[in-house]
Amino acid sequence: MSDRDGSSPAEANGSARPRLLFFHSPRSGPSRRVEGFLAQVLQRRGNHRTFHVYRVAHEERPDLTARFAIEEVPTLVVVEGKRVRGKLGRPRGCDEIESFLAPWLK
Repeated sequence: MSDRDGSSPAEANGSARPRLLFFHSPRSGPSRRVEGFLAQVLQRRGNHRTFHVYRVAHEERPDLTARFAIEEVPTLVVVEGKRVRGKLGRPRGCDEIESFLAPWLK
């Protein structure tokens, strides 16, 4: 699991941008839908560079799933510095994701 610059969430602690972890299952229809919703939200108004985005397949990373207390997928988690600032399980659409991410979006 890494973002576009090849760093891992642990390596990005000094970054000014918050990290957005997207816990998903590759075989899950709801996960694929939320991935599309998330892409739409981040593309609006040029917000695609607001976060370091990490896709975490929960089956492949049970350590991170446990560390962030993920009980269902898909789940979005925002981390700033070393603190979890928000968690949203099973988002139902763009509006819900945008409301959740509003404090960080431009």
